[in-house]
Amino acid sequence: MGEKIAVVTGGNRGIGLEVCRSLSLKGYRVFLTGRDASRLEKAAADLGKLKAPVETGVLDVSSEASRVAFASWLSERTTSLDVLVNNAGVFLDEHYGGTGVPPALVRETFEINVLGAWHLVQLLLPLLKRTPGARVINVSSGLGAMSEMSGGYAAYRVSKVALNAVTRILASELEPSGVSVNSVCPGWVQTEMGGPGAPLTVEVGADSIVWLATEPVIPTGRFFRDRRSIPW
Repeated sequence: MGEKIAVVTGGNRGIGLEVCRSLSLKGYRVFLTGRDASRLEKAAADLGKLKAPVETGVLDVSSEASRVAFASWLSERTTSLDVLVNNAGVFLDEHYGGTGVPPALVRETFEINVLGAWHLVQLLLPLLKRTPGARVINVSSGLGAMSEMSGGYAAYRVSKVALNAVTRILASELEPSGVSVNSVCPGWVQTEMGGPGAPLTVEVGADSIVWLATEPVIPTGRFFRDRRSIPW
């Protein structure tokens, strides 16, 4: 059995960095991606000190040109892909509700949280289809669950609803090819986005993502939190 390959977007800090660390320690060849080359180098160096080596690739998920360039770059370095973790995301409307959020902020949120992940799956699909049991993991949020929907954080909430819809659509379309697609809510985690007052550590937040990446057999088209399926 050959080496397993994983790509993690937004991997230079927080949950993404912890996912990269965990997968590397489990023997995966990990491509850690982010927008800033210097931050990527620092993250890789820090993981190297922990005996968790990674390779880095510049990827701005908000840019179509960057997404295309990254897919081309990756294809020169590997012929297959076991795991794609769409972790990169933004939360820009902490102080806005649905009645006041600026359209420009909504567009920026969607470009990163929805289109970035969606397009990257399209671009990397040839690599994923070459790997039996390949999986796509979309990092979503309980704030995007219709079963938990209420006011506030409108752009972020709706972007995660849309990402969950993308998960369901792609899961249905890719199931015959053996590629699984799932969403996961890491919970409220102590990251730059979640803030220091969040109740969960990055290790706890990353756990379900790493589980979905490494568990021998998983379902597809589901929404997970704490390794359990939750309502959409």
